Amino acid sequence: MRKALRWLLALTVLIGTLGTAGAATAADATGTDGTTDIKERLLSIPGMSLVEEKPYTGYRFFVLNYTQPVDHRKPSKGTFQQRITVLHKDVVRPTVFFTGGYNVSTTPRRSEPTQIVDGNQVSLEYRFFTPSRPSPADWSKLDIWQAASDQHRVFKALKGVYGKKWISTGGSKGGMTATYYERFYPRDMDGVVAYVAPNDVVNKEDSAYDRFFARVGTKECRDRLNGVQREALVRREPLEKKYAAYAQDNGLTFKTIGSLDKAYEATVLDYVWGFWQYSQLKDCDQIPADAKNATDDEIWDSVDTIAGFSAYADQGLTTYTPYYYQAGTQLGAPTIGFPHIEKQYIRYGYQPPRNFVPRDIPMRFQPQAMRDVDTWVRHNARHMLFVNGQNDPWSAEPFRLGKGAKDSYVFTAPGMNHGANVAGLVPEQKALATARILDWAGVATSAVQADPQAAKPLAKFDAKLDKRDVQREMTLRP
Repeated sequence: MRKALRWLLALTVLIGTLGTAGAATAADATGTDGTTDIKERLLSIPGMSLVEEKPYTGYRFFVLNYTQPVDHRKPSKGTFQQRITVLHKDVVRPTVFFTGGYNVSTTPRRSEPTQIVDGNQVSLEYRFFTPSRPSPADWSKLDIWQAASDQHRVFKALKGVYGKKWISTGGSKGGMTATYYERFYPRDMDGVVAYVAPNDVVNKEDSAYDRFFARVGTKECRDRLNGVQREALVRREPLEKKYAAYAQDNGLTFKTIGSLDKAYEATVLDYVWGFWQYSQLKDCDQIPADAKNATDDEIWDSVDTIAGFSAYADQGLTTYTPYYYQAGTQLGAPTIGFPHIEKQYIRYGYQPPRNFVPRDIPMRFQPQAMRDVDTWVRHNARHMLFVNGQNDPWSAEPFRLGKGAKDSYVFTAPGMNHGANVAGLVPEQKALATARILDWAGVATSAVQADPQAAKPLAKFDAKLDKRDVQREMTLRP
């Protein structure tokens, strides 16, 4: 998996709300028993240390380090510091465990489920994303079970402080992470809300993506995007000269991928996917309508805006080495065809994750990993909600539920992209999803239990706290 991101959402699908009346006093200096400061309670946990505390009205926000084993199977073989954050509301409120699958934000933010249940939020940085990387880095210890075990230890450490119900959540790779955590530790959480989580069960079978791109949006929009993508390859020579100057001006190098030519084609081939991942149908008006007669600058600007020419330079790849490593060892990486582009214009096609990871890091793909998770979800899902976007390429291969699933749901938000959320569902599904989240968190009122259509988030919107983090590192990944 390596696709799309125009604004990498390490994906924080953050919609949220500020606290209801009385929120400004809920996160006071003492615990519910009136005796112990919440910071003292957190720092009394063995292995927990404070990086900083940041003020936010109605909450207390802590950036922390937690000591984790490099290998949960052999805890004595070394440790590393894993960064977490705690957005504290009140120990009597439910807690949402948020994972982005990448770096954790150290700015106070709130996920949609945290808004819905008006609770606390614990956010976890994924292992091997700096600074949460063991030194020296044994990359064989970066897998979905080790990461799920990180979450399990954090949960056990904090459950004594936050004793009410817990719900895990995350968007994109974070949604995958929440799902894998549930698969390996199904007794920890009381519910799971996974947003736009790809499910690449068979790595070599990617026809679902080809079908998606053949019908997404409108023909007019598809033709515009396909035209620009093709033209960028037809004009490879002059645009690569522009790329070389751009690279020199910005200090970009291409050691990992191998050449500027490979980086150029990878960026261009990501263009259409990137548009649908983070743009909307109405944004097609910004795509050149007549690509053949567009200027070189117009073609360049459109590709750079959507896919980003810094993505496959060493400087763009380094931060995401852990992701590409996982894509090439367990998660899988979609490959799509380009029927609108003649073969002579495509030299490499969709390149494998191996091309984006330094060669001194060994990689071997494990095809059983995703098959195991998919089988488990189909037959054992309990209190799980999957939210997908109709126009999101990653939703072309979604998680599905089987007969063994209980109180679990897969919903698709019409017209939405990789930012799909509960708020974007059709009204009946939106109310049902909200009601189930409230119930799993133990805060559903009797009225909601009697009629799910009465369900609404318990907190109000806060423009700052519920702002989606937008990262302008252009590269295509979930």
